[in-house]
Amino acid sequence: MLHVVLGASPNPRRYSYKATELLGANGYNVYPVGIRSGKIGEYEIIHEFPENQEIHTITMYLSPENQEQYYEKIYKNLPRRVIFNPGTYNPEFQQKLNQKGVITVNDCTLIMVNQGRY
Repeated sequence: MLHVVLGASPNPRRYSYKATELLGANGYNVYPVGIRSGKIGEYEIIHEFPENQEIHTITMYLSPENQEQYYEKIYKNLPRRVIFNPGTYNPEFQQKLNQKGVITVNDCTLIMVNQGRY
């Protein structure tokens, strides 16, 4: 199952970069999706949201305004869970996801992994 980092960046100072590295180092099947080309360690940043694949978690690194372009793609390929990291909280989208049976969490992926709560 995929663990999608939505808003992945090739900039090592970005939290999406750090999350991709940390998830990969902990054995998760990481799928970094972003608009900029580049790599995060061994992972190539992918420009297209995954279709017809089983998604366990989407960890969100996009502002609510930038999330909108992914709504339909996410609805077509529902994950089990979406983690809204600080700065990405989106109550309206979270409510719609919850109505579709998706677990939503307002938390920090980096902290969750490091504390064994991911």
